[in-house]
Amino acid sequence: MDLDKYIKRKLASKIIETESERYLNFFDNTYKENLEHCKFVIENFPRWSIVSGYYAMHDITKLFLAKKFNIKIDFNVHKTTLDLLKEVVNDKEILKLLKTGYKEFIETANDLARARKERTKAQYYTGTEFMKEKYKEKAKDFLNDIVIPYINKINEII
Repeated sequence: MDLDKYIKRKLASKIIETESERYLNFFDNTYKENLEHCKFVIENFPRWSIVSGYYAMHDITKLFLAKKFNIKIDFNVHKTTLDLLKEVVNDKEILKLLKTGYKEFIETANDLARARKERTKAQYYTGTEFMKEKYKEKAKDFLNDIVIPYINKINEII
């Protein structure tokens, strides 16, 4: 495990003692808030539920890296977080869940970006009732099959 290479490349840094408590509290709160938001909007705004679910995973991962290795991510945050996790965790299931979460987040973000470019086609984003139901189902599966198991596993190793 070579965390120093991330520090040398300025992708990550050691957390200084005076900011440690604030940093840990921040991510302890944000992952929980994102998880609650994910659940709260799942019926009416399922795409945003997916985004919030991914951010819950992302934030608890940064909390884990900070607690266990006193390291914070400084640059290319999403990719660096995933790469660092690969370095420090041997649990293939955890890595698979985070990769799946990241992939789902990127797909959803791309959908939103495409929709922004095609604003006149409002149904593309809001969708038909069929699409709305499809995203609700997708968001529920994402929450139950990816987000919650991932958070539980990370909490176990923290």
